[in-house]
Amino acid sequence: MDVQPGGVALVRTGLVIEVPSGHFLGIFARSSTPLKRGLMVANGVGVVDPDYSGPEDEVMIQVLNFSTSVVAIKRGDRLAQGIVLPAPRVTWNEVSDTGQVTRGGFGSTGT
Repeated sequence: MDVQPGGVALVRTGLVIEVPSGHFLGIFARSSTPLKRGLMVANGVGVVDPDYSGPEDEVMIQVLNFSTSVVAIKRGDRLAQGIVLPAPRVTWNEVSDTGQVTRGGFGSTGT
């Protein structure tokens, strides 16, 4: 499979995974993938929910080629890694006032 410069592609893994209830599978780029291949996980982090586990629900990696060259991907290439993480269910309460002092907005905490 070739990924064109600036292009996005779905890379098949051949894996169908049953993620435990209350968790998700996070798909992250390997640290060497951007530097050595010019690829990144296109949506930052892929998320596989517990209900995506049917026999045809293959885990795929969405990659973005940010280089100026075609990137060839072949079977067995290691582009990403997965980790199962807890995903607790929360209940949101709508309020009219948080009672907190505004800290200055995006990027205002020292960076």
